[in-house]
Amino acid sequence: MKIGNTSVWKMSTRIPEIYGAIIAAGLIIYFLLMYLVGLIHVIELRLLNLVVLIAGVYFALKQYRRTHGWHMDYFHAFTTGIGAAAIGTIAFSIFLFLWLKVDHSLMQSIAEKEPQGIYLDPYIASFMVSMEGFFSGLFVTFLLSNFMADRRPTMSSPRNSELIQ
Repeated sequence: MKIGNTSVWKMSTRIPEIYGAIIAAGLIIYFLLMYLVGLIHVIELRLLNLVVLIAGVYFALKQYRRTHGWHMDYFHAFTTGIGAAAIGTIAFSIFLFLWLKVDHSLMQSIAEKEPQGIYLDPYIASFMVSMEGFFSGLFVTFLLSNFMADRRPTMSSPRNSELIQ
Protein backbone atom coordinates (compact mmCIF):
# COMPACT_ATOMS: atom_id res chain seq x y z
CA MET A 1 0.00 0.00 0.00
CA LYS A 2 1.35 3.45 -0.88
CA ILE A 3 0.65 6.95 0.36
CA GLY A 4 2.02 9.33 -2.23
CA ASN A 5 5.48 8.10 -3.17
CA THR A 6 6.09 6.31 0.15
CA SER A 7 5.17 2.77 1.06
CA VAL A 8 3.23 2.52 4.33
CA TRP A 9 5.47 -0.33 5.46
CA LYS A 10 8.57 1.91 5.30
CA MET A 11 7.17 4.82 7.32
CA SER A 12 9.06 5.39 10.54
CA THR A 13 6.89 8.06 12.13
CA ARG A 14 3.51 6.33 12.25
CA ILE A 15 4.38 2.86 13.52
CA PRO A 16 2.10 2.89 16.62
CA GLU A 17 -0.83 4.17 14.55
CA ILE A 18 -0.35 1.66 11.74
CA TYR A 19 0.12 -1.36 13.99
CA GLY A 20 -2.52 -0.14 16.44
CA ALA A 21 -4.99 -0.17 13.56
CA ILE A 22 -3.82 -3.67 12.61
CA ILE A 23 -4.28 -4.84 16.22
CA ALA A 24 -7.76 -3.31 16.31
CA ALA A 25 -8.66 -4.95 13.00
CA GLY A 26 -7.41 -8.32 14.26
CA LEU A 27 -9.42 -8.04 17.48
CA ILE A 28 -12.56 -6.97 15.62
CA ILE A 29 -12.24 -9.77 13.08
CA TYR A 30 -11.71 -12.29 15.87
CA PHE A 31 -14.75 -10.93 17.76
CA LEU A 32 -16.96 -11.12 14.67
CA LEU A 33 -15.73 -14.62 13.88
CA MET A 34 -16.56 -15.83 17.40
CA TYR A 35 -19.92 -14.07 17.21
CA LEU A 36 -20.80 -15.74 13.91
CA VAL A 37 -19.65 -19.17 15.09
CA GLY A 38 -21.62 -18.77 18.32
CA LEU A 39 -18.66 -18.99 20.70
CA ILE A 40 -18.87 -15.40 21.92
CA HIS A 41 -19.92 -16.57 25.39
CA VAL A 42 -16.85 -18.79 25.95
CA ILE A 43 -14.75 -16.61 28.23
CA GLU A 44 -11.59 -18.71 27.87
CA LEU A 45 -11.32 -17.81 24.19
CA ARG A 46 -10.51 -14.25 25.23
CA LEU A 47 -6.95 -15.49 25.76
CA LEU A 48 -6.57 -15.56 21.98
CA ASN A 49 -6.94 -11.77 22.06
CA LEU A 50 -3.54 -11.84 23.72
CA VAL A 51 -2.09 -13.66 20.70
CA VAL A 52 -3.34 -10.85 18.44
CA LEU A 53 -1.86 -8.27 20.81
CA ILE A 54 1.50 -10.05 21.05
CA ALA A 55 1.75 -10.35 17.27
CA GLY A 56 0.84 -6.70 16.72
CA VAL A 57 3.32 -5.36 19.28
CA TYR A 58 6.06 -7.71 18.06
CA PHE A 59 5.68 -6.59 14.45
CA ALA A 60 5.49 -2.93 15.51
CA LEU A 61 8.80 -3.29 17.34
CA LYS A 62 10.29 -5.19 14.41
CA GLN A 63 9.14 -2.42 12.05
CA TYR A 64 10.73 0.19 14.30
CA ARG A 65 14.05 -1.63 14.17
CA ARG A 66 13.82 -2.05 10.41
CA THR A 67 13.09 1.65 9.78
CA HIS A 68 15.70 2.95 12.21
CA GLY A 69 18.80 1.16 10.97
CA TRP A 70 18.33 -1.95 13.10
CA HIS A 71 18.79 0.11 16.26
CA MET A 72 16.20 0.40 19.01
CA ASP A 73 16.82 1.44 22.58
CA TYR A 74 14.59 0.36 25.45
CA PHE A 75 12.68 3.63 25.74
CA HIS A 76 11.72 3.75 22.07
CA ALA A 77 10.77 0.08 22.13
CA PHE A 78 8.56 0.64 25.14
CA THR A 79 6.82 3.74 23.78
CA THR A 80 6.26 2.16 20.36
CA GLY A 81 4.77 -1.01 21.83
CA ILE A 82 2.58 0.79 24.36
CA GLY A 83 1.36 3.18 21.68
CA ALA A 84 0.40 0.38 19.31
CA ALA A 85 -1.30 -1.63 22.06
CA ALA A 86 -3.19 1.39 23.41
CA ILE A 87 -4.43 2.50 20.00
CA GLY A 88 -5.50 -1.04 19.11
CA THR A 89 -7.34 -1.77 22.35
CA ILE A 90 -9.03 1.63 22.57
CA ALA A 91 -10.26 1.31 18.99
CA PHE A 92 -11.54 -2.19 19.77
CA SER A 93 -13.28 -1.03 22.95
CA ILE A 94 -15.02 1.75 20.98
CA PHE A 95 -16.18 -0.89 18.49
CA LEU A 96 -17.34 -3.09 21.37
CA PHE A 97 -19.20 -0.19 22.98
CA LEU A 98 -21.09 0.48 19.74
CA TRP A 99 -21.79 -3.23 19.30
CA LEU A 100 -23.16 -3.60 22.83
CA LYS A 101 -25.35 -0.51 22.37
CA VAL A 102 -26.92 -2.14 19.30
CA ASP A 103 -27.01 -5.80 20.42
CA HIS A 104 -28.94 -5.66 23.69
CA SER A 105 -29.20 -9.45 23.92
CA LEU A 106 -25.42 -9.84 24.07
CA MET A 107 -25.18 -7.19 26.79
CA GLN A 108 -27.96 -8.92 28.71
CA SER A 109 -26.27 -12.34 28.48
CA ILE A 110 -22.96 -10.86 29.66
CA ALA A 111 -24.69 -9.20 32.59
CA GLU A 112 -26.41 -12.46 33.57
CA LYS A 113 -23.15 -14.44 33.65
CA GLU A 114 -21.01 -11.96 35.58
CA PRO A 115 -21.02 -11.82 39.39
CA GLN A 116 -21.63 -8.05 39.45
CA GLY A 117 -23.63 -8.17 36.22
CA ILE A 118 -26.50 -6.04 37.44
CA TYR A 119 -24.14 -3.05 37.42
CA LEU A 120 -22.84 -3.69 33.90
CA ASP A 121 -23.79 -1.55 30.96
CA PRO A 122 -22.03 -0.96 27.61
CA TYR A 123 -20.00 1.90 29.08
CA ILE A 124 -18.54 -0.13 31.93
CA ALA A 125 -18.08 -3.28 29.83
CA SER A 126 -16.15 -1.46 27.10
CA PHE A 127 -14.11 0.46 29.70
CA MET A 128 -13.17 -2.83 31.38
CA VAL A 129 -12.12 -4.26 28.01
CA SER A 130 -9.98 -1.19 27.30
CA MET A 131 -8.29 -1.43 30.72
CA GLU A 132 -7.70 -5.15 30.31
CA GLY A 133 -6.23 -4.58 26.85
CA PHE A 134 -4.08 -1.67 27.95
CA PHE A 135 -2.53 -3.55 30.87
CA SER A 136 -2.08 -6.66 28.73
CA GLY A 137 -0.33 -4.45 26.17
CA LEU A 138 1.83 -2.97 28.91
CA PHE A 139 2.90 -6.45 30.04
CA VAL A 140 3.49 -7.72 26.49
CA THR A 141 5.50 -4.62 25.60
CA PHE A 142 7.56 -4.93 28.75
CA LEU A 143 8.49 -8.51 27.88
CA LEU A 144 9.11 -7.96 24.18
CA SER A 145 11.07 -4.75 24.57
CA ASN A 146 13.45 -6.45 27.00
CA PHE A 147 14.25 -9.03 24.33
CA MET A 148 14.24 -6.79 21.26
CA ALA A 149 15.98 -3.63 22.49
CA ASP A 150 19.69 -3.21 21.82
CA ARG A 151 21.98 -4.11 24.68
CA ARG A 152 25.37 -2.97 23.51
CA PRO A 153 28.07 -1.00 25.26
CA THR A 154 27.95 2.69 24.45
CA MET A 155 30.95 4.07 26.31
CA SER A 156 33.40 3.03 28.95
CA SER A 157 33.84 4.67 32.31
CA PRO A 158 37.21 5.46 33.90
CA ARG A 159 37.20 2.11 35.74
CA ASN A 160 36.88 0.06 32.54
CA SER A 161 33.25 -0.77 33.15
CA GLU A 162 30.64 -0.50 30.45
CA LEU A 163 27.39 1.43 30.38
CA ILE A 164 24.61 -0.48 28.72
CA GLN A 165 22.10 1.47 26.70
